[in-house]
Amino acid sequence: MKHTIATIGSHSALDVSEGAKQEGFKTLVVAQRGREKTYLGAYKTRKRNGREIGVVDEVMLVGKFNEMVAKQAFLQERDSIFVPNRSFAVYVGYNAIEKDFKVPVFGNKYLLRAEERDAPKNQFDLLQKAKIRTPKVFKRPEDIDRLAIVKVSEAKRTYERAFFVADSYEEYKARGEELVRSGKTTPEQLSKAKIEEYIVGAQFNLNFFYSPINQELELLGVDTRRQTNLDGYLRMPADIQLELLKKTQPSTIEVGHIACTLRESLLEQVFDIGERFVGATQKEYKNGLIGPFALQGAFVEEGKEEFVCFDVSLRMPGSPGTRFTPYSDYLFRESVSFGRRIAIEVKDAEKQKRLEDITT
Repeated sequence: MKHTIATIGSHSALDVSEGAKQEGFKTLVVAQRGREKTYLGAYKTRKRNGREIGVVDEVMLVGKFNEMVAKQAFLQERDSIFVPNRSFAVYVGYNAIEKDFKVPVFGNKYLLRAEERDAPKNQFDLLQKAKIRTPKVFKRPEDIDRLAIVKVSEAKRTYERAFFVADSYEEYKARGEELVRSGKTTPEQLSKAKIEEYIVGAQFNLNFFYSPINQELELLGVDTRRQTNLDGYLRMPADIQLELLKKTQPSTIEVGHIACTLRESLLEQVFDIGERFVGATQKEYKNGLIGPFALQGAFVEEGKEEFVCFDVSLRMPGSPGTRFTPYSDYLFRESVSFGRRIAIEVKDAEKQKRLEDITT
């Protein structure tokens, strides 16, 4: 196969690379100096006792991730198809991706920006078009009349959020001021915070793949998150939690995932909302959704179980554990990772001379 499957060395690079190798592609990872050991060491392809091990064939080393745009000829020379993830969007930036990055991107790169809630035609706009239930949004902190979650960017890592909860304007002010005093956020970031109704339910990430080649939506896996230091709080008795809250607030930085399953009777609802979301993107964006995406939310009990979506990922998911849920087995009769599913789509598009249908 002439194409190389490439991605950025963070988030889901190993999942992408392993899946590509299974389907016979060469792999390339763009790694940043100081963060390259995983790709140049443990998981670099090499021979051991007569067999090939590892999944990363080649590493393109850069000082900073955003330098890859200026050095993209390295990728073009290898006929790369680039698989985007959240790190690609964060470190390279939407303007550079949309205007300056000329390497074919698997999926619709113009949809990446829609994850930002202040962007035109953003994820909430798409959810509303798809008539998928979302949390109530409070335009002003003074309007808080129930338990709400405040999504404010961190002071240094602005792509990470310093969540806190409040059930009144007074509590919002107290907790917000404490975050500013501790240096976790800034007054400017707090003023831009998104405030949403806190959804009390069982949280799941529904990880889908839409195939333009087959014109079919696939559910490949379901997972939930491990977050620090929230997970530690949840394992404490309530009295200790309350005591600790006097000194520090829980944070929700994602550090891992747990593969999980859904009750089978919920799957019809899952496919229905997934198909409606794909339809909304096709109406609002040229080419619509291509490949992986996730609807993140919770099932609530209000007479019947209903999924409430509070976040959308419009690219490769961060959980490699989805292959260990049964949903890809139900479809393919074997476990298929997102990395491999992307490689299968690329292979099918090559055979049918339809690469333009799966890349932008």
